Amino acid sequence: MPLYDYRCPQGHRFEKLASIAAGDRQDCPACGQASGKVPSRISLGGQANPGLAREQMPQTWRGTYEGNPEYLGQLRRQWEARRKLEEKHEELRGDQRPVLAHEGHYHVAPLRAGDPLPAPATSAAPANSATPATPAKSATPAASLTSAVPAMPAAPAPATPAPGQKCRPGSA
Repeated sequence: MPLYDYRCPQGHRFEKLASIAAGDRQDCPACGQASGKVPSRISLGGQANPGLAREQMPQTWRGTYEGNPEYLGQLRRQWEARRKLEEKHEELRGDQRPVLAHEGHYHVAPLRAGDPLPAPATSAAPANSATPATPAKSATPAASLTSAVPAMPAAPAPATPAPGQKCRPGSA
């Protein structure tokens, strides 16, 4: 006997084993009213797999088996399927910021654009120094990488001769 889904006029939903010859009407176990068949939910076997995320894809030449063409083709197909899935489902996208460092200290958690910089290792301050050995913390907790780069001094403006005057080579 197949399992059918039913719904009564009161809105109660239930499943019931019924023979094919039993008809389309069954009594609701909650209220006793005659209930009609409704389309059943789809049940798929197996497990959904979105594929590897960008962070899980091989990042090095050795990770691609020295550029094995068959493996690279498989990776391209997987990445294209993952990209299409991420277009439909934003929650699968993950962190899209560019990775600035991923080796050494950043092997487990890569440094991304916009992440706060780690405190640099400082040497001990001289004994006669009145300043502390640790640098002062930034007022903003998420100091970006671009704010840590010192600004370059502006280049001096080129000297322009007065109208009617010629510039001599070697003169500034």
